Amino acid sequence: MDIQENKSTLTVVPRNKEKIKKIGKTALILALITGAEFIMAFTMPRGIILYVLFMALTIWKAKYIMMEFMHLGDEVKPLIYSILIPIAFLFWLIIVLIKEGSDIFNMRWF
Repeated sequence: MDIQENKSTLTVVPRNKEKIKKIGKTALILALITGAEFIMAFTMPRGIILYVLFMALTIWKAKYIMMEFMHLGDEVKPLIYSILIPIAFLFWLIIVLIKEGSDIFNMRWF
């Protein structure tokens, strides 16, 4: 038996400064949105406006994370719509179920 030498070479790829810049930009945007939420949580009075702002910023962060980290921003539109439209219908379903449940509760007890 001959002894075979394992001659593997490691090639070092230089850093892609454009990708590093994009990661930094994404982290900065998410940090700014989170910071805005944090400041609003301690400075604004509790109420519907604060809750709507929190929901809007959370949905915006989720969309941005999906577009950047899941690479959906580079995909074709039908794939994006096949993910976002069912999510919109789920939000609609939750809102309708809460509304109907409260109406039934009010009819039954008041």
